[in-house]
Amino acid sequence: MLSNLMHEKLFYILMVLGTVALCGVLLKIFKNKLPKDQGREFAFNGKLSAGKVRGAGIIFVCAFIVAALLFVPVSLEYIFYYILIFLGMLSGYLDDRAEKPWGEYKKGAIDLVISALTAANFVYFNQDLTGIGFFGMSLDIHPILFGVIATVLVWMLINAVNCCDGIDGFCGSLTTVSLVSVMAAGKILGMDSKMNTLIILMILVLLPYLWKNAEPSTMMMGDAGSRALGLFLCICVLKSGNILLVIPLCFMLCLDGLLGIAKVSLIRFLKINAFKNIRTPLHDHFRKNKGWSNTQVIFRFCMIQAIISAVTVVSMK
Repeated sequence: MLSNLMHEKLFYILMVLGTVALCGVLLKIFKNKLPKDQGREFAFNGKLSAGKVRGAGIIFVCAFIVAALLFVPVSLEYIFYYILIFLGMLSGYLDDRAEKPWGEYKKGAIDLVISALTAANFVYFNQDLTGIGFFGMSLDIHPILFGVIATVLVWMLINAVNCCDGIDGFCGSLTTVSLVSVMAAGKILGMDSKMNTLIILMILVLLPYLWKNAEPSTMMMGDAGSRALGLFLCICVLKSGNILLVIPLCFMLCLDGLLGIAKVSLIRFLKINAFKNIRTPLHDHFRKNKGWSNTQVIFRFCMIQAIISAVTVVSMK
C-alpha cells in the first residue's frame, strides 16, 4: 500500500513538472515561428500590442493535448474532445496568421459547427447528465433539446473568452479562476476524475504562457488560445453535471465578453443602443472610463469571480 502511494505521488510530480517543462520548452523553441500582432484598431491602447508574438495558443494547446494523452486514461469521448479543442485552436490560429482578419460571420459559423459537434459528443456519451439543476432540484429534458442548449452555451463561452483577451495576463488568469471553480464544484457533484486531471493540466500549460504574458508581455495567446480555452471551459462545465453552473462560475468572463456581443447585436439588428454609456469589452470600460490600471482590472475581476465562485460552491454543500 505504501509502495502504491509512493508511485502515485511520483506520477503526479512527474505530471506537474513534465507538463510545465514541456510547455515552457515549446514556447521557447517556437516563439520566433509565431506571427506578430498588428495592434487592435478599436481597443483601448490596442496599438501597444503591435509587434508582439501572437498565436501562442497553438503551443500551449498542443502541449495540453500531448500531456492529456500521456497522463490521462484514453477514451473515445475524450479523444473527440481533444480533436475539437485542436480544431477550435487551429481555426483561431489561422485567423491569427491571416494577413486580413477573418470576418465575424465566418468565425461565428466555424465556432457554431465546433460547438454543435461538442454538444453532440457530450450528449452521446453522457445520457445521464442531460438535465438541468437549480436550487436543489433537477429537471430532465430531452437529449436533443439539451444538445441545442449546450451548442448555444459552448458558442457563447468560446466568444466570451475570446473577447476577454485584451489585457496582458487577463484572459489566462480569469479563465484559471473559473477552471478551479468548476473543479471545486465538480468534486461535490462527482465529476469524472479524468476531467479534474485535465483541468489541472490546462492550468499547468497556462503557467509558462502567463509567465511570458505578464505585463509587459512578450507573447499573446491570440484567437488560437482564447477560442480553445472557451471550448475547454464549457466542456468542463458540461461534465460537472450542471450546465447552469456556467452562470456563476464563469460570470466575469461572460459579463466581460458577452456584453460587447449583445451591444453590437442590438445596434446591428435592432438599431438599439442599450449600452451607449458602457465601453465594451467591459475591461476597456474600466480602463478608459474609470481609470483602472491593467493590474487593477485583472485582480479585481479575478477577486469578484473568486467570491462568486466561493459562494456558489459553499451553497452546494
